[in-house]
Amino acid sequence: MCSLDLELSPRSEDLRVIHEGLRAFTDSYAGPVNARPFAIFVRDQDGNVVGGLEGELRWTWLFIGYLWLPESLRRHGLGSALLAQAEAFAQTQGCTGVYLDTLEFQALSFYERHGYNIYGVLDGFPPASRRFHLQKRLAKTSGAAT
Repeated sequence: MCSLDLELSPRSEDLRVIHEGLRAFTDSYAGPVNARPFAIFVRDQDGNVVGGLEGELRWTWLFIGYLWLPESLRRHGLGSALLAQAEAFAQTQGCTGVYLDTLEFQALSFYERHGYNIYGVLDGFPPASRRFHLQKRLAKTSGAAT
């Protein structure tokens, strides 16, 4: 007989059982995810990180987890440049699409201006707002790595 134990501070080795089990199951159907994280940093004149983009290549898709710039650097083309560089990098790695999520009060219009389409909406997350899931297909390029 099995028991159910809710733990508020689970041990990493216990979580690893779940993660590795699900990964093995998924790999048996879809092949290895081959997750490859990367980041593109915006640095000031002293070399300090002041913003950037964090992403991960998964199968043939780019997932953008974070894109952030301080208010003083917004509306100068840096966000667009970060997005373009991430998309271009993804294409060189054989990616065919990009997906991400953003909150209603964050950057929805920014991503829509860059060709991203909504494929899902989660109402009430956070309360009194919405979370949008977006995607964009990338143009095929010749010579992409497989």
